[in-house]
Amino acid sequence: MDLTPPIPVPTPTSQPFWDGLKERKVRLQRCDDCATWIYYPRSRCSACLSDALSWHDVSGEGVIYTYTVTHRPTSPHFADELPQRLAVIELAEGVRLTSTLTNVDDRDIRVGMRVRPVFDDVSDDVTLLRFEPGSL
Repeated sequence: MDLTPPIPVPTPTSQPFWDGLKERKVRLQRCDDCATWIYYPRSRCSACLSDALSWHDVSGEGVIYTYTVTHRPTSPHFADELPQRLAVIELAEGVRLTSTLTNVDDRDIRVGMRVRPVFDDVSDDVTLLRFEPGSL
């Protein structure tokens, strides 16, 4: 059994997001018709169903919406990454995404804690978005 952690495979729709991470930028889609910020990458607006979506660089800063610290691997692939600090991050634009926290002590993690992006090169082709404590 191969226990190498899975690596995301970009699709034509999500490629600009992954390209942005590789360039150390967080990119989100925004609807050109109703101005709704979109995450996860898709071909239609989740609010008005328009296909007029464009990509925008954003700061990637946000707050922890919720989190958990797990001391058992969520999959055998992550047995070497314990404890796992899993979090839902609410970005300044209002979208929420699931990620992991880094560079933080478990006792210091709080709902509402400000975070900033960390770019983790997991392969030559893929960079993951993680988060660490941000400034107040």
